[in-house]
Amino acid sequence: QVQLVESGGGLVQPGGSLRLSCVASGFTFSRHGLRWYRQAPGKERELVAAISSLGRNTNYADSVKGRFTISRDNAKNTVYLQMNSLKPEDTAVYYCSRGWITPDYWGQGTQVTVSS
Repeated sequence: QVQLVESGGGLVQPGGSLRLSCVASGFTFSRHGLRWYRQAPGKERELVAAISSLGRNTNYADSVKGRFTISRDNAKNTVYLQMNSLKPEDTAVYYCSRGWITPDYWGQGTQVTVSS
């Protein structure tokens, strides 16, 4: 079955960095685009970044452009989200999902808290 398992979240001070990882299994990883979403308390889930199946195309939310980088390693079935210059408003649960246009499978999420 399809599984997506996120890791790498934690508590970080404003201006700090974190790298999230999402390990996938149960499908041919290199044939699917992938996305990172986040959901803050009391807010709707929002798209953060997306990457195409071979990594040639990426998209970012305006709020994270220039600070976050999505990448993937198809040999390791893993997608990453490098987050730099973190702000308190980046605090949320971060989820990875399968799909370039429409997500169809989701991971359980990893908590990112940006606070001093």
